[in-house]
Amino acid sequence: MPPVGIILGQENFDNAVNETGEIEVGMARFIKVAAAQMAPIARNETRPAVVRRLIQMMREAKEWGCDLVVYPELALTTFFPRWLIEDDAEIDLFYESEMPNRDVQPLFDEAKKLGIGFYIGYAEIAIEGGQKHRYNTTILVDQNAEIIGKYRKIHLPGHAEEQDSAGQHLEKKYFEVGNYGFPVFKAFGGVMGMAICNDRRWPETYRVMGLQGVEMVMVGYNTPVGLDEYFEQDVLSSFHNHLSMQAGAHQNATWVIGVAKCGIEEGSGMIGQSCIIAPSGEIVSMCSTLEDEVIVHKCDLDAGQPYKDDLFNFARHRRPEHYGLIVERAGVQIDK
Repeated sequence: MPPVGIILGQENFDNAVNETGEIEVGMARFIKVAAAQMAPIARNETRPAVVRRLIQMMREAKEWGCDLVVYPELALTTFFPRWLIEDDAEIDLFYESEMPNRDVQPLFDEAKKLGIGFYIGYAEIAIEGGQKHRYNTTILVDQNAEIIGKYRKIHLPGHAEEQDSAGQHLEKKYFEVGNYGFPVFKAFGGVMGMAICNDRRWPETYRVMGLQGVEMVMVGYNTPVGLDEYFEQDVLSSFHNHLSMQAGAHQNATWVIGVAKCGIEEGSGMIGQSCIIAPSGEIVSMCSTLEDEVIVHKCDLDAGQPYKDDLFNFARHRRPEHYGLIVERAGVQIDK
């Protein structure tokens, strides 16, 4: 899979572009999307058992007439970065070294039979340059069950070492920073983008894709609460979750599909409220449980165009000559 937005099987997109390669806004471009929220996955729950849950929600999405179903981050396993695990062989049990593999193939088979695409997150082992690498990864699969896009999480939260706190968040120990950037993919009649969990909190995530014309960003998340003493932040977790995605949607005139794995997983609480957000920044559909739950919305891919033409006309209003610090400096530095 190349680290750029090169896509196979883009006939849906081709039907929506004119002879110069521009999107033909006058044509109706709707995509019916399902956000497939997941209840907890137990540490001892097998891949086949999890895949059966995913297939059940995929079938429900198809019954609603959906073209695309969006699953959460790390949708095949429990959120294992909550534990300090020292044995490499044990760590590897949470990762996929190929996709699809034997356990996940039934999901691809069902998708092909139903003619529905999907986004799914998982832990990936990749051999690159003769070296073993671990990534927090998502893929985009088309309605022919072909992988047409891959993204690796860039904004890794938490720590690389065990913390003296009530809980652990060791993503920096178990994953490397993604090396694909923020590509977009011409598929499902539009321009699609992917992000994972903590990426949603960083405006650069959306803007880099926005500058490539993104029309729908899919974001899976596993967001724990109760890890430390900052209770005042925990009680605002659901608010901040929606705030960051709604801002990203509005400021880049794109749909955002945010999907959780949630509930009490292995004693750790994780937020839910999976949602579908319009380019206006409005939440148009939201989950009401902490269980496996499917919500659906018919998304007009042209709904963002009025914002792209006026309020967020990047070519007209942006001033990149004044944004140098964004790429020159990572942390805060107060100049004397």
